[in-house]
Amino acid sequence: MPFELSVDLFTLAILALVAFIAGFIDAIAGGGGLLTTPALLTAGLPPHLVLGTNKLSSTFGSATASFTFYRRKLFHPKQWMHAIIGTLVGALTGAGVAHYLPAEWLNKMLPVIVFACGIYLLFGGTPKAPLDSNAPIKKKWQSTQGFTLGFYDGVAGPGTGAFWTVSSLLMYPIDLVKASGVARSMNFVSNIAALTVFVISGQVDWIIGLCMGLSVMVGAFFGARTAISGGAKFIRPVFITVVLGLTVRLAWQHWFSVA
Repeated sequence: MPFELSVDLFTLAILALVAFIAGFIDAIAGGGGLLTTPALLTAGLPPHLVLGTNKLSSTFGSATASFTFYRRKLFHPKQWMHAIIGTLVGALTGAGVAHYLPAEWLNKMLPVIVFACGIYLLFGGTPKAPLDSNAPIKKKWQSTQGFTLGFYDGVAGPGTGAFWTVSSLLMYPIDLVKASGVARSMNFVSNIAALTVFVISGQVDWIIGLCMGLSVMVGAFFGARTAISGGAKFIRPVFITVVLGLTVRLAWQHWFSVA
């Protein structure tokens, strides 16, 4: 059944188009799930399949974006190994307990936290690149940062890229472009970990997920290249716009919508 087409071809084409746009945006600032999750729900997928299918498609995008940043030498895995391991463990743990963790309080706080990220970047300025482009990255808090954000991505997900970008700007001597590279790469790690749990649980529509994943991958390729060439002046307004949009969606979903 997972390999049978569960939507008509026209709907699949619309989902692929939405995925391309989401991949482009996600590679720059995160928040691609703002588009893909509602699209999958509108297409009629059962809620238990939406999360897993969306995670499959987003893994394609985060892989493409992170590899693009890596090739441009804007992300060095050796500098972030503690964060990678922490993220992997956190995401596996989060995805494993997602069905048991009461998340009502977290859902209520999400709009506030995401909005705070946007406000920080809007009024806090954008850090400049350090004089030494190879400035050492402290490893002291990487494991804690990685586990916390990986756990959150495994449990929920919305805004993870924004949290990675802002927290990395605050904690390390990197500029916005490199912080985006870190965010995309750590998103890939947590996506892979959470996807593994969803696959084992049988919560993935493979045809839709793979079709959307290919479109996300193409969008992410162009999005990452655009972000790198445009630099902080391009990323900053896109990031703020995505964060504000995510805030509105989360506030409506968790504060005002009626179950």
